[in-house]
Amino acid sequence: QLPLVESGGGLVQAGGSLRLSCATSGFTSDYYYIAWFRQAPGKGHEGVSCISKSGDRTNYADSVKGRFTVSQDNTKNTVYLQMDNLKPEDTAIYYCAASSFSSFCSFYSTSYDTWGPGTQVTVSS
Repeated sequence: QLPLVESGGGLVQAGGSLRLSCATSGFTSDYYYIAWFRQAPGKGHEGVSCISKSGDRTNYADSVKGRFTVSQDNTKNTVYLQMDNLKPEDTAIYYCAASSFSSFCSFYSTSYDTWGPGTQVTVSS
């Protein structure tokens, strides 16, 4: 069982919505933060949003503020990324990642030591 598994990606028209899920039930270690990253073709990982394990701290990239919302349901061991008003430039593979050592909600990929396999999000114009 993979520690982290993303789901919910797909093809959507611009202006539409998707909700991504990150199942953490396979994660056997403790973690402090879960982050969502994305990688568009030919580009590096871009931090999108993150949330503390307790849920009291969140952070968003400027490019998604007001459109994306991160949340979690600890009873279901799942972290969500609600994406509204999607734009073609949101097209990417989306990954969730967990940090067992970061002391803040970081958008540096090196702050995260466990990654899911990713889910494709494609937004058509």
